[in-house]
Amino acid sequence: MDEILSEFLAETNEGLAELDNALVLFERSPDDEELLAKIFRVFHTIKGSCGFIGLERLGSIAHRAEDILDLVREGKLDITPDFITALLGAVDRIRTLTAELEKNGQEPNGEDEDILSLMNDIAGALSEKDAPPAEQEDAGSDGNDQSWSSAANDFSSAAKPEEGRKTNASEADAAQQTLRVNVDLLESMMTVVSELVLTRNQLLQTARTTKNTMFNTPLQRLNQVVTELQESVMKTRMQPIGNAWSKMPRIVRDVCHELGKKIDLEMRGQDTELDRQVLEMIKDPLMHMVRNAADHGIEDPFERVKVGKPETGHIVLNAYHQGGHIIIQISDDGRGLALNKIKGKALQAGWASQEQLNKLSPQQIQQFIFRPGFSTAERVTSVSGRGVGMDVVRTNIQKIGGTVEMTSTEGRGMTFTINIPLTLAIVPALIIEVAGARFAFPQLAVSELVMVGKGTGMEIETINGTPVLRLRDTLLPLIYLGDYLKVWDKRKEHAHDDGELRYVVVTRAAGIPYGIVVDHVLDMEEIVVKPTSSNLKEVHIFSGNTILGDGTVIMILDPSQLLQAANLREDLTHQHLADHKHLLETTAAENMLLLFKAGDKTPKAAPLKMVSRLREIRSADIELSNGRPVLQHLGRLMPVFRFDDKPVSGENAFLIIFEHDGHHFGLLVDQVLDIATYNGSLAESSADMLLDTIILNQQSTDVVNPLWYMSSVHQSAGGV
Repeated sequence: MDEILSEFLAETNEGLAELDNALVLFERSPDDEELLAKIFRVFHTIKGSCGFIGLERLGSIAHRAEDILDLVREGKLDITPDFITALLGAVDRIRTLTAELEKNGQEPNGEDEDILSLMNDIAGALSEKDAPPAEQEDAGSDGNDQSWSSAANDFSSAAKPEEGRKTNASEADAAQQTLRVNVDLLESMMTVVSELVLTRNQLLQTARTTKNTMFNTPLQRLNQVVTELQESVMKTRMQPIGNAWSKMPRIVRDVCHELGKKIDLEMRGQDTELDRQVLEMIKDPLMHMVRNAADHGIEDPFERVKVGKPETGHIVLNAYHQGGHIIIQISDDGRGLALNKIKGKALQAGWASQEQLNKLSPQQIQQFIFRPGFSTAERVTSVSGRGVGMDVVRTNIQKIGGTVEMTSTEGRGMTFTINIPLTLAIVPALIIEVAGARFAFPQLAVSELVMVGKGTGMEIETINGTPVLRLRDTLLPLIYLGDYLKVWDKRKEHAHDDGELRYVVVTRAAGIPYGIVVDHVLDMEEIVVKPTSSNLKEVHIFSGNTILGDGTVIMILDPSQLLQAANLREDLTHQHLADHKHLLETTAAENMLLLFKAGDKTPKAAPLKMVSRLREIRSADIELSNGRPVLQHLGRLMPVFRFDDKPVSGENAFLIIFEHDGHHFGLLVDQVLDIATYNGSLAESSADMLLDTIILNQQSTDVVNPLWYMSSVHQSAGGV
């Protein structure tokens, strides 16, 4: 494919992505002249470009669309649903033709009289004397007699300011700062950086075992440079999630027109960025969930008014960052899930007996919608109701290491919450060990860590052959990782109740919370995900592998597949726990704390749930802004505090980065020590720098209050 055609396809696809949303908005706001100019400009550019390259079919459609839009600009044509439908049809046909053009390198043969006639009918509502000159000239022709030399002039003029449009120096400067880069090149850069991260980790591992060598200082500098390079390359791959939402208004509009509904779609957080690879993989699940909300969730206007709701339904798409991942919520104010229908489907499909259903909570019954083939649709529409539904959505999201949860209130609506990683290439992971074998576990899937054994106050029990842990007000089913991976210490012969200290990694998959029992939790580090060998493709409990700093290759566990391998079926698990709720006892609340040294000799701790990242930085990288210390972090200036307000000494410093409601700040400390579990309650709030003082590991420990620092950030100019 030559360079000119490739550039044309890139520009046209960008324009088409804008048109879907712009036309739906224009239908609601027909007096928006700026929106009209934007739509006209896209069709005008496509028409001119087609004339320059000689693409007659595409040019004819874009030219006819431009003609009827010109009638709107002159005030001779009103905006109606049929008008928008005709233009959306033109957009769909152009998209189909460009896909064929990209595939075969040439415009496919064929005619587009159906689309052209539809647009002619819209314009034909005018009297003959009011018809535009272009329409009079084309009367009786086959639509292909246009002067392509004239269209070529349009292409060259497309870069010039159009009538009624103002340009300025800042727009020109912005254009000069933009460069198109081939996706393959970005993938290659990411691969090289990933290898560099692995090499960095190996060098740092060597430096830790070799004290006071001449390489320590340059290695720390290399660590800083590689970290900055990694973040920069990651930014080149980041795209706003709004790109995946561009078709949502069109989808909702189509449902409304087909089913006679009224629905408002609200989109928040469109600028939230994530890796393009992740973005591509969640597009289809998101589209399916929005279709479901519009088709199954929102009632028709008559039904809504009958139950006291506004006749117009409401769907909200929301996205935001939380720590190192993205939260996406799809909520509606529709009818919610009908429990009786779900029970009926479960009985009909043989998923559970009536006795089992009677013991399940409403939330547990709702989880049946994630079963393959589940559908309570009374009729099949062109939108949904074909039995290929939420099981596919959940599977696709789990493939990228994400989770999907759901809450529903019958008659009031429902909300889906999707938790996905920012990127699939380099991810934070927990390094765990079982009988000397190490594995990586995605940090995104970790809810908390619990130490069990003698002296911890937490003991593993067995109920009907199922190991469980009493965690606060629930019985948590457990999986011994060594058993399912066939690795264990032969000297102990599966003696799980030997009283030795172990860790339980609390996670959740397929809506089921459960724990994974391991011997040790070794470290938390960023790993480079490598695909598994073809010899292991049938071993689904591994999602990939990675190389540690010491050169060891370890496997990455998939929590959802591990749950399936352990055969902890949801209905039986819930039945077990429901039958033994009387065994639950109230236990003290647990808090995961990050331990560190700072200031005086009293040990310090901070709530782990607010810790975003740990970094070792160069003291020279700390700058001053308005007289306060700041550090460049994720392309912004992040406030930096020191526990005792003393100046930073030494070439390097340890930094704990906290995150709350999308805001970050750094706390300089002397040394990061460990992660510990505190079996007690902390003060819920405090106006002081210290949240609480507790007894931890038989020592008085000060727990810092991150929100106190955050409040000082908000009070200062500039924010975070």
